[in-house]
Amino acid sequence: MFAVFRSARKSTRPQAFEVVRKACRRVARPLFTALSLAAIAACTPGTFPTVPGIDTNRPVTVALLVPGGSDNAGDQILARSLQNAARLAIADLEGVDINLRVYNTAGDPTQAATQAVTAVSDGAKIILGPVYSASANAVAVAVAPSGVNVLSFSNNAQVAGGNLFILGPTFQNTAERLIDYAAKQGKANVVVAHDTSVAGNLARAAITDAVNRNAGATMVQAVGYERSQQGVIQAIPAIRSAVKSGGDAVFFNANSEGALSLITQLLDESGVDPAETQYIGLTRWDVPPQTLELPSVQGGWFAKPDPVLTQQFSNRYRAAYGSAPHPIGGLAYDGMAAIGALLKDGNRDALTIGALTQRAGFQGVNGIFRLRFDGTNERGLAVAQIQDKQVVIVDPAPRSFGAAGF
Repeated sequence: MFAVFRSARKSTRPQAFEVVRKACRRVARPLFTALSLAAIAACTPGTFPTVPGIDTNRPVTVALLVPGGSDNAGDQILARSLQNAARLAIADLEGVDINLRVYNTAGDPTQAATQAVTAVSDGAKIILGPVYSASANAVAVAVAPSGVNVLSFSNNAQVAGGNLFILGPTFQNTAERLIDYAAKQGKANVVVAHDTSVAGNLARAAITDAVNRNAGATMVQAVGYERSQQGVIQAIPAIRSAVKSGGDAVFFNANSEGALSLITQLLDESGVDPAETQYIGLTRWDVPPQTLELPSVQGGWFAKPDPVLTQQFSNRYRAAYGSAPHPIGGLAYDGMAAIGALLKDGNRDALTIGALTQRAGFQGVNGIFRLRFDGTNERGLAVAQIQDKQVVIVDPAPRSFGAAGF
């Protein structure tokens, strides 16, 4: 049902060296001393991890790391959804025999690393998960000497690289998609309004980089504000001034749980007309649905996964398990679908970095995606607009790489 686009295989030796180099760099981050020392020992100059070869005539063991076992009820729900989605993907594969082994991390980096080492000892050729970035980083360090690659559900690009890939949608990917669309619509003079938290500054950097990479777009000004009601109020004059000085689009990182309602309302009241100045969101403005009711976001743009494919997946999941999938549950399906599609070729190097990062990418329940050599990803996203409190797709998600925007 979900196909893979094939491309030529690449040599794995230099990629194995990159795994070691970036694993060594991660060791400097004080996650846990014992595993850090083990990773340092594995990073002796002149040694390289051997990427495990695959015997596709036998079942291939895939480890799934989920946050089960924690005290957080939400983690239990997420763990169950990820397992269900992965099994749904396996059921869709034809000609591939996967031995799925599930390991609970409790959302804890140390336990995640321990479970990952156990998984490799149990024969895992690749690791799918975990969810949280600290755990993903810990897992990648722990298994780097074995050459096993990790497909994490995280969207934190700061931990990506070497043997660690992230499957979650990134700020950079979303910003590039929206800036490209905005430039084509003549809304190319961008003002960024962002909070000054760590996430807010990462969002600003992603939007700024997307503008700088797009020949048709121009950065007018980035305006930061303290993440508080008073901070937003104090930033309004600077945002308004940037718009009046030539900005025709304001890009926000705020969501409905944060400052989105307040900042857009105050901008409207200050004289910034959203009918002339395009509002753009880095986050999903249809989650939760109540956001669509806000008068000040009508006409705003945001990006989302291919709605046709995500709805199909949701319907299938509900039919199989009696409830809706977790919002990130589909990432487990995507990761497993990519693994299965590569294994179907019958190549012993199917799970090397060169294979995982094939340019043509993969098709998943969230649309097309491909993994980059730096551990991040590109996803084919649709551009949506809020019209009369409804979500309307104004630019469909591409169905293959090489289409517009790629």
